[in-house]
Amino acid sequence: MSLPEDEQRQLQEIEQALCRDDPEFARLMRAADPRVQYGRKLVLALFGVVIGAGLLAAGAVTSRVLLGAAGVVIVLLSLEWAVTGWRRYAAAARPARSPAGTKTARGAKRRPGQTRRARMMQRMEERWRRRQEGNGGMPRRTGN
Repeated sequence: MSLPEDEQRQLQEIEQALCRDDPEFARLMRAADPRVQYGRKLVLALFGVVIGAGLLAAGAVTSRVLLGAAGVVIVLLSLEWAVTGWRRYAAAARPARSPAGTKTARGAKRRPGQTRRARMMQRMEERWRRRQEGNGGMPRRTGN
C-alpha cells in the first residue's frame, strides 16, 4: 500500500530536513539500510569473483595448479557470499508472516509458537492414529 502523493512529499521534506540538521545521523541510517548493505556486499563479491578468475587464469597460463585452485576457491566463496547476502536481503524485504493463531494463505489455522516441523509431526501422528483406528489414514467422510 503506497502513500498518497502529498504524504510522500511531506516525508521527503522531513528526511531532507533531518539530513541538513544531523548529517551524521542520516549517514548512519543510510548505512543501516538493507539495500545499501546488500549493494556493498554485492560489489565486494563481484570484486572477489574478478580476483578469483584472474588467479584461475594466471594459474592456467603459468601451469601452477595451486594458483588455479586458489582462484576457483575464491570465486566459489565470493559467489556463495553473494547468494547468502541475497537470501538475507530477500528475507528482510519479505512482508511479515501472518500473526500466530490466524489463518494462513492456504486457510489452515496456525497455532501459536508451532514450527513447520512440529505441525508436520502432528499431522503424521494424526494419520497414524487414524490408521490404527482402521480407516487407512484418511479423514472420515460424513454424509455419503
